[in-house]
Amino acid sequence: MGSIDGHTMGLEPSSQIKTLKLFDDCAYNSSTEIPAPEANLEDQCEQASDCESGVSGTDNGQAVHVFTNGLIRVHEGDKMCGIIRNKFLFSLSTCGLHTEVEAIHKKVYSGVMCQAKYQSFCIYARAMEQNFGGSANVKYAWYGATKNDLNDILSHGFGHSTNTGVYGGAICLSPADHPIGSFQSSVADEDGLRHLLLCRVLLGRTEIVCPDSGQSNPSSEEFDSGVDNLVSPRKYIVWSTRVNTHILPEYVVSFRTSTGLEGYQRISRPLRRPSSAFIPFSVLITVLSKFLPPDASKVIAKHYGDHKEKKITRIELIRRLRNIAGDKLLLVVIKSHMDKMKALQTSFLGNCNNRGGNSSLQEWMASLR
Repeated sequence: MGSIDGHTMGLEPSSQIKTLKLFDDCAYNSSTEIPAPEANLEDQCEQASDCESGVSGTDNGQAVHVFTNGLIRVHEGDKMCGIIRNKFLFSLSTCGLHTEVEAIHKKVYSGVMCQAKYQSFCIYARAMEQNFGGSANVKYAWYGATKNDLNDILSHGFGHSTNTGVYGGAICLSPADHPIGSFQSSVADEDGLRHLLLCRVLLGRTEIVCPDSGQSNPSSEEFDSGVDNLVSPRKYIVWSTRVNTHILPEYVVSFRTSTGLEGYQRISRPLRRPSSAFIPFSVLITVLSKFLPPDASKVIAKHYGDHKEKKITRIELIRRLRNIAGDKLLLVVIKSHMDKMKALQTSFLGNCNNRGGNSSLQEWMASLR
Protein backbone atom coordinates (compact mmCIF):
# COMPACT_ATOMS: atom_id res chain seq x y z
CA MET A 1 0.00 0.00 0.00
CA GLY A 2 1.45 3.34 -1.05
CA SER A 3 2.14 6.11 1.38
CA ILE A 4 -0.44 8.81 1.91
CA ASP A 5 0.57 12.40 2.36
CA GLY A 6 -1.32 15.60 3.04
CA HIS A 7 -1.46 16.62 -0.62
CA THR A 8 -3.06 13.32 -1.63
CA MET A 9 -5.72 13.75 1.02
CA GLY A 10 -6.25 17.40 0.17
CA LEU A 11 -4.91 18.46 3.56
CA GLU A 12 -2.46 21.13 2.54
CA PRO A 13 -1.31 23.51 5.28
CA SER A 14 -3.43 26.60 5.52
CA SER A 15 -2.19 29.85 4.03
CA GLN A 16 -1.71 31.23 7.52
CA ILE A 17 0.70 28.42 8.40
CA LYS A 18 2.68 28.98 5.22
CA THR A 19 3.07 32.71 5.87
CA LEU A 20 3.24 32.67 9.67
CA LYS A 21 5.28 35.59 10.95
CA LEU A 22 7.87 34.50 13.46
CA PHE A 23 8.58 37.66 15.46
CA ASP A 24 7.26 41.17 15.78
CA ASP A 25 9.71 43.95 15.00
CA CYS A 26 11.28 45.57 18.03
CA ALA A 27 13.63 48.50 18.49
CA TYR A 28 17.34 47.76 18.60
CA ASN A 29 19.71 49.46 20.99
CA SER A 30 23.01 50.04 19.21
CA SER A 31 24.88 49.85 22.51
CA THR A 32 24.28 46.10 22.74
CA GLU A 33 26.57 43.56 21.11
CA ILE A 34 23.72 41.68 19.48
CA PRO A 35 23.26 42.37 15.76
CA ALA A 36 20.22 44.47 14.99
CA PRO A 37 17.33 42.53 13.48
CA GLU A 38 17.00 43.54 9.85
CA ALA A 39 14.01 45.59 8.77
CA ASN A 40 10.99 43.82 7.31
CA LEU A 41 11.69 40.79 9.48
CA GLU A 42 8.34 39.12 8.88
CA ASP A 43 8.96 38.89 5.12
CA GLN A 44 12.35 37.29 5.77
CA CYS A 45 10.77 34.65 7.98
CA GLU A 46 8.12 33.96 5.39
CA GLN A 47 10.77 33.38 2.74
CA ALA A 48 13.11 31.42 5.01
CA SER A 49 10.60 29.03 6.61
CA ASP A 50 9.36 26.06 4.63
CA CYS A 51 6.66 24.51 6.78
CA GLU A 52 5.33 22.21 4.08
CA SER A 53 8.53 20.25 3.66
CA GLY A 54 9.00 19.78 7.38
CA VAL A 55 12.80 19.69 6.83
CA SER A 56 15.26 22.54 7.16
CA GLY A 57 18.96 22.82 7.91
CA THR A 58 21.77 20.31 7.85
CA ASP A 59 23.67 18.27 10.39
CA ASN A 60 27.27 19.34 9.87
CA GLY A 61 28.73 17.00 12.46
CA GLN A 62 29.03 19.73 15.06
CA ALA A 63 25.67 19.18 16.71
CA VAL A 64 25.22 19.44 20.43
CA HIS A 65 24.28 15.82 21.08
CA VAL A 66 21.74 16.21 23.87
CA PHE A 67 18.57 15.07 22.08
CA THR A 68 17.90 11.55 20.94
CA ASN A 69 14.93 11.88 18.62
CA GLY A 70 16.22 12.65 15.14
CA LEU A 71 16.60 16.43 15.35
CA ILE A 72 18.88 18.02 12.81
CA ARG A 73 21.09 20.99 13.51
CA VAL A 74 20.24 24.15 11.60
CA HIS A 75 23.41 25.47 9.97
CA GLU A 76 24.59 28.84 11.24
CA GLY A 77 24.37 30.23 7.71
CA ASP A 78 20.68 29.32 7.47
CA LYS A 79 18.44 32.39 7.39
CA MET A 80 15.97 30.99 9.94
CA CYS A 81 18.86 30.20 12.29
CA GLY A 82 19.99 33.81 12.16
CA ILE A 83 16.49 35.17 12.67
CA ILE A 84 15.79 32.96 15.68
CA ARG A 85 19.21 33.48 17.24
CA ASN A 86 19.27 37.28 16.91
CA LYS A 87 15.76 37.83 18.21
CA PHE A 88 16.22 35.33 21.04
CA LEU A 89 19.44 37.00 22.20
CA PHE A 90 17.99 40.48 21.83
CA SER A 91 14.88 39.64 23.86
CA LEU A 92 16.87 38.17 26.74
CA SER A 93 19.43 40.99 26.67
CA THR A 94 16.66 43.50 27.36
CA CYS A 95 16.06 41.59 30.61
CA GLY A 96 19.72 41.86 31.59
CA LEU A 97 20.66 38.30 30.65
CA HIS A 98 23.93 37.64 28.83
CA THR A 99 23.26 34.58 26.69
CA GLU A 100 25.23 32.52 24.18
CA VAL A 101 23.40 30.22 21.77
CA GLU A 102 25.25 26.93 21.38
CA ALA A 103 23.01 25.34 18.76
CA ILE A 104 19.60 25.43 17.11
CA HIS A 105 17.99 22.15 16.08
CA LYS A 106 14.87 21.56 14.00
CA LYS A 107 12.29 18.86 14.50
CA VAL A 108 11.96 16.80 11.30
CA TYR A 109 8.43 15.62 10.54
CA SER A 110 9.36 12.65 8.36
CA GLY A 111 7.99 9.14 8.64
CA VAL A 112 4.41 8.01 8.88
CA MET A 113 3.73 8.91 12.52
CA CYS A 114 5.46 12.28 12.40
CA GLN A 115 3.61 13.18 9.22
CA ALA A 116 0.36 12.22 10.94
CA LYS A 117 1.13 14.64 13.80
CA TYR A 118 2.03 17.38 11.36
CA GLN A 119 -1.08 16.87 9.24
CA SER A 120 -3.24 16.82 12.37
CA PHE A 121 -1.97 20.29 13.22
CA CYS A 122 -2.71 21.47 9.67
CA ILE A 123 -6.22 19.98 9.75
CA TYR A 124 -7.07 21.81 12.97
CA ALA A 125 -5.60 25.03 11.58
CA ARG A 126 -7.76 24.76 8.47
CA ALA A 127 -10.85 23.95 10.53
CA MET A 128 -10.28 26.94 12.81
CA GLU A 129 -9.78 29.21 9.81
CA GLN A 130 -13.13 28.13 8.42
CA ASN A 131 -14.81 28.41 11.80
CA PHE A 132 -13.49 31.91 12.49
CA GLY A 133 -13.78 33.24 8.98
CA GLY A 134 -10.14 33.36 7.94
CA SER A 135 -7.84 33.29 10.97
CA ALA A 136 -6.72 30.44 13.20
CA ASN A 137 -4.61 32.89 15.24
CA VAL A 138 -1.39 30.90 14.79
CA LYS A 139 1.58 32.12 16.81
CA TYR A 140 5.13 31.11 17.56
CA ALA A 141 5.78 30.51 21.26
CA TRP A 142 8.44 29.21 23.63
CA TYR A 143 8.25 26.35 26.10
CA GLY A 144 10.91 25.73 28.77
CA ALA A 145 11.58 22.54 30.73
CA THR A 146 14.35 20.10 31.58
CA LYS A 147 16.31 18.37 28.83
CA ASN A 148 14.61 15.05 29.65
CA ASP A 149 11.14 16.59 29.53
CA LEU A 150 11.85 18.19 26.15
CA ASN A 151 13.17 14.86 24.85
CA ASP A 152 9.90 13.19 25.90
CA ILE A 153 7.82 15.94 24.28
CA LEU A 154 9.72 15.71 21.01
CA SER A 155 9.38 11.92 20.97
CA HIS A 156 5.89 11.38 22.35
CA GLY A 157 4.14 14.75 22.67
CA PHE A 158 3.05 16.68 25.74
CA GLY A 159 1.92 14.61 28.69
CA HIS A 160 0.07 15.23 31.93
CA SER A 161 3.37 15.44 33.82
CA THR A 162 4.11 18.72 32.03
CA ASN A 163 0.89 20.32 33.28
CA THR A 164 2.28 22.02 36.34
CA GLY A 165 2.26 25.47 37.87
CA VAL A 166 -0.49 28.03 38.35
CA TYR A 167 -2.26 26.87 35.17
CA GLY A 168 -2.48 23.27 36.29
CA GLY A 169 -4.95 22.17 33.62
CA ALA A 170 -2.95 23.55 30.71
CA ILE A 171 0.40 24.06 29.03
CA CYS A 172 1.74 27.60 29.42
CA LEU A 173 3.96 29.04 26.67
CA SER A 174 5.60 32.45 26.15
CA PRO A 175 5.17 34.64 23.04
CA ALA A 176 8.03 34.53 20.54
CA ASP A 177 9.26 38.02 21.42
CA HIS A 178 9.23 37.33 25.17
CA PRO A 179 11.14 34.11 25.88
CA ILE A 180 11.96 35.22 29.44
CA GLY A 181 8.80 33.59 30.79
CA SER A 182 9.90 30.20 29.49
CA PHE A 183 13.52 30.85 30.42
CA GLN A 184 12.38 30.78 34.03
CA SER A 185 11.03 27.25 33.45
CA SER A 186 14.19 25.96 31.81
CA VAL A 187 16.73 23.96 33.81
CA ALA A 188 20.47 23.75 33.15
CA ASP A 189 21.60 20.22 32.30
CA GLU A 190 24.79 18.47 33.42
CA ASP A 191 26.79 20.47 30.86
CA GLY A 192 25.35 23.81 31.95
CA LEU A 193 23.14 24.10 28.86
CA ARG A 194 19.53 25.29 28.96
CA HIS A 195 17.04 24.45 26.24
CA LEU A 196 13.86 26.13 24.99
CA LEU A 197 11.36 24.64 22.58
CA LEU A 198 10.02 26.97 19.87
CA CYS A 199 6.56 25.85 18.74
CA ARG A 200 3.74 26.91 16.48
CA VAL A 201 0.54 27.27 18.47
CA LEU A 202 -3.11 27.40 17.36
CA LEU A 203 -4.71 29.91 19.70
CA GLY A 204 -8.01 30.59 17.94
CA ARG A 205 -10.19 32.82 20.10
CA THR A 206 -8.60 33.61 23.43
CA GLU A 207 -9.97 34.47 26.86
CA ILE A 208 -8.31 35.68 30.04
CA VAL A 209 -7.43 32.88 32.46
CA CYS A 210 -6.36 33.86 35.96
CA PRO A 211 -3.61 31.96 37.80
CA ASP A 212 -4.81 29.31 40.26
CA SER A 213 -8.34 29.65 38.90
CA GLY A 214 -8.72 25.87 38.70
CA GLN A 215 -9.97 26.20 35.12
CA SER A 216 -9.17 23.16 32.99
CA ASN A 217 -11.19 23.84 29.82
CA PRO A 218 -12.46 26.84 27.84
CA SER A 219 -15.17 28.67 29.75
CA SER A 220 -17.49 28.33 26.75
CA GLU A 221 -17.55 27.15 23.14
CA GLU A 222 -16.66 30.70 22.07
CA PHE A 223 -13.05 30.25 23.20
CA ASP A 224 -10.20 27.92 22.32
CA SER A 225 -7.28 28.97 24.50
CA GLY A 226 -6.29 31.42 27.20
CA VAL A 227 -3.99 34.38 27.77
CA ASP A 228 -2.98 36.37 30.82
CA ASN A 229 -3.67 39.68 29.08
CA LEU A 230 -5.79 40.32 26.00
CA VAL A 231 -3.97 43.50 25.00
CA SER A 232 -0.35 42.43 25.54
CA PRO A 233 -0.17 38.73 26.49
CA ARG A 234 2.91 37.25 28.10
CA LYS A 235 1.41 33.78 28.49
CA TYR A 236 -0.39 31.55 26.00
CA ILE A 237 -2.47 28.89 27.76
CA VAL A 238 -3.36 25.73 25.81
CA TRP A 239 -5.67 23.26 27.53
CA SER A 240 -4.42 19.73 28.19
CA THR A 241 -7.04 18.20 25.88
CA ARG A 242 -5.58 20.14 22.93
CA VAL A 243 -1.85 20.29 23.56
CA ASN A 244 -0.93 17.57 21.04
CA THR A 245 -3.14 18.93 18.24
CA HIS A 246 -2.74 22.67 18.79
CA ILE A 247 1.01 22.81 19.54
CA LEU A 248 3.60 21.86 16.91
CA PRO A 249 7.22 21.74 18.22
CA GLU A 250 9.62 23.02 15.57
CA TYR A 251 12.96 24.17 17.00
CA VAL A 252 15.12 23.61 20.07
CA VAL A 253 17.44 26.45 21.08
CA SER A 254 20.32 25.32 23.32
CA PHE A 255 22.11 28.12 25.13
CA ARG A 256 24.19 29.20 28.10
CA THR A 257 23.61 32.20 30.30
CA SER A 258 26.01 33.87 32.70
CA THR A 259 23.16 35.42 34.71
CA GLY A 260 20.98 33.08 36.75
CA LEU A 261 17.34 33.44 37.68
CA GLU A 262 18.30 35.28 40.85
CA GLY A 263 19.99 37.97 38.78
CA TYR A 264 16.99 38.24 36.49
CA GLN A 265 14.61 38.57 39.40
CA ARG A 266 16.68 41.42 40.84
CA ILE A 267 16.81 43.16 37.47
CA SER A 268 13.15 42.65 36.68
CA ARG A 269 11.72 44.17 39.84
CA PRO A 270 9.51 47.04 38.75
CA LEU A 271 10.74 50.47 39.67
CA ARG A 272 7.21 51.49 40.46
CA ARG A 273 4.17 49.41 41.21
CA PRO A 274 0.74 50.72 40.33
CA SER A 275 -1.51 51.26 43.28
CA SER A 276 -5.23 51.88 43.39
CA ALA A 277 -4.96 53.75 46.71
CA PHE A 278 -5.16 57.07 44.86
CA ILE A 279 -8.11 56.29 42.61
CA PRO A 280 -11.44 54.63 43.38
CA PHE A 281 -11.83 51.18 41.85
CA SER A 282 -15.10 52.23 40.24
CA VAL A 283 -13.40 55.13 38.46
CA LEU A 284 -10.41 52.99 37.46
CA ILE A 285 -12.63 50.29 35.97
CA THR A 286 -14.70 52.85 34.06
CA VAL A 287 -11.58 54.37 32.51
CA LEU A 288 -10.03 50.97 31.71
CA SER A 289 -13.17 49.93 29.85
CA LYS A 290 -12.38 52.61 27.27
CA PHE A 291 -9.09 50.92 26.41
CA LEU A 292 -9.74 47.20 26.93
CA PRO A 293 -11.84 44.79 24.86
CA PRO A 294 -15.39 44.15 26.16
CA ASP A 295 -14.48 40.63 27.37
CA ALA A 296 -11.65 41.97 29.51
CA SER A 297 -13.88 44.69 30.94
CA LYS A 298 -16.49 42.10 31.92
CA VAL A 299 -13.87 40.00 33.70
CA ILE A 300 -12.62 43.05 35.61
CA ALA A 301 -16.17 44.01 36.58
CA LYS A 302 -16.75 40.47 37.88
CA HIS A 303 -13.57 40.60 39.98
CA TYR A 304 -14.63 43.97 41.38
CA GLY A 305 -18.01 42.50 42.28
CA ASP A 306 -16.30 39.62 44.03
CA HIS A 307 -14.21 42.10 45.99
CA LYS A 308 -17.26 44.08 47.09
CA GLU A 309 -18.87 40.84 48.24
CA LYS A 310 -15.64 40.06 50.16
CA LYS A 311 -14.98 36.95 48.08
CA ILE A 312 -11.49 38.19 47.23
CA THR A 313 -9.16 40.60 49.01
CA ARG A 314 -8.18 44.04 47.79
CA ILE A 315 -4.65 42.79 47.14
CA GLU A 316 -5.99 39.91 45.04
CA LEU A 317 -8.19 42.32 43.08
CA ILE A 318 -5.19 44.52 42.32
CA ARG A 319 -3.16 41.48 41.24
CA ARG A 320 -5.89 40.40 38.84
CA LEU A 321 -6.23 43.92 37.47
CA ARG A 322 -2.52 43.97 36.75
CA ASN A 323 -2.68 40.61 35.01
CA ILE A 324 -5.52 41.72 32.75
CA ALA A 325 -4.72 45.36 32.01
CA GLY A 326 -0.95 45.33 32.39
CA ASP A 327 1.19 47.67 34.46
CA LYS A 328 1.87 50.07 31.61
CA LEU A 329 -1.80 50.87 30.98
CA LEU A 330 -2.58 51.08 34.70
CA LEU A 331 0.23 53.54 35.29
CA VAL A 332 -0.97 55.74 32.44
CA VAL A 333 -4.57 55.72 33.71
CA ILE A 334 -3.61 56.38 37.34
CA LYS A 335 -1.19 59.18 36.43
CA SER A 336 -3.79 60.81 34.19
CA HIS A 337 -6.38 60.64 36.97
CA MET A 338 -3.98 62.06 39.54
CA ASP A 339 -3.04 64.93 37.25
CA LYS A 340 -6.70 65.78 36.84
CA MET A 341 -7.27 65.59 40.59
CA LYS A 342 -4.33 67.90 41.26
CA ALA A 343 -5.67 70.39 38.74
CA LEU A 344 -9.12 70.26 40.36
CA GLN A 345 -7.61 70.60 43.83
CA THR A 346 -5.59 73.67 42.77
CA SER A 347 -8.68 75.23 41.25
CA PHE A 348 -10.73 74.46 44.35
CA LEU A 349 -8.09 75.94 46.69
CA GLY A 350 -8.00 79.07 44.60
CA ASN A 351 -11.76 79.46 44.84
CA CYS A 352 -11.72 78.82 48.59
CA ASN A 353 -8.99 81.39 49.16
CA ASN A 354 -10.90 83.90 47.14
CA ARG A 355 -13.94 83.21 49.31
CA GLY A 356 -11.91 83.38 52.52
CA GLY A 357 -12.17 79.76 53.63
CA ASN A 358 -11.21 76.17 52.83
CA SER A 359 -12.90 74.17 55.58
CA SER A 360 -14.72 71.90 53.14
CA LEU A 361 -11.58 70.88 51.22
CA GLN A 362 -10.79 67.81 53.32
CA GLU A 363 -14.36 66.57 53.06
CA TRP A 364 -14.29 67.08 49.30
CA MET A 365 -10.99 65.19 48.89
CA ALA A 366 -12.14 62.37 51.16
CA SER A 367 -15.06 61.67 48.86
CA LEU A 368 -12.64 60.76 46.09
CA ARG A 369 -11.16 57.83 47.98
